Amino acid sequence: MTLFKAAWTNTISRLFGKFASTKFPSPFQLIVNYSYVKLMGVDLRAFEEIDHYPSLNALFTRKLMYERDITTDPNAIISPSDSLVTAEGVLQEAKALQIKGFEYDVYELLTDKFEPSEIKPIENGKYINFYLSPKDYHRYHVPMDMTVLRAVHVPGLLYPVNDKYLHIVPNLFVKNERVILECIDNANRLFFIVLVGALNVGKMTLNFDKRIETNTDKREIKVYDYENVTLKRGEELGMFMMGSTVVMLFEEGFVELEENLQGKKVRFGDVVAFRRS
Repeated sequence: MTLFKAAWTNTISRLFGKFASTKFPSPFQLIVNYSYVKLMGVDLRAFEEIDHYPSLNALFTRKLMYERDITTDPNAIISPSDSLVTAEGVLQEAKALQIKGFEYDVYELLTDKFEPSEIKPIENGKYINFYLSPKDYHRYHVPMDMTVLRAVHVPGLLYPVNDKYLHIVPNLFVKNERVILECIDNANRLFFIVLVGALNVGKMTLNFDKRIETNTDKREIKVYDYENVTLKRGEELGMFMMGSTVVMLFEEGFVELEENLQGKKVRFGDVVAFRRS
């Protein structure tokens, strides 16, 4: 596989990351925070007050003040994030839509670090794409009780992943930096969670593995294998440092997606699918 060379988007993201991580004197920091909240239309009603955050990055990665209500249905799959569902549906011979008119190949998305036989179960499965805008809550959560078998960090570009770029950049998800989680549910059914980086998303984190560092100068794909990494639905999985996309891919016969989600906003905790028994 040919790795993509670092581009201006990566450089901008690193520079913006440095600015966002800087803790300015309180009066200036308050102006920065307030300007961002007003410009992006951030709703802070479920979060700390605006003067609580010592840096712009702290505001991006804000924690919820209150726990969200989560269904007790053991077969329900919840949205991992506050986001817009940009596309969902049935994979057609391992092809999924990034947005209407543009598709991506899941074999390319998941890279040759997975054997074709490992990906084959999802060839005709289902998928759903969640877009986190800059105003959204930027932490992502575990969508169902699951075991993580492997993580693959794929360096790449950092194109924006908003509606405009999804319509003009073919294979955008395949070109961008991403972290791929290979997972199984408690019935050993396969699914993938793909965290896709974007412009100004200099970092993606995983709470269970601090070794994974994104948006660095390193261009080598790295693979992390796990034993006994079992996570519960609703647990915090990690965070983006700004808006981005989460892609979920399910093996054939695994789930029934909730109808008519495409183009709709969902919140972390909302039911987006059900596991078939």
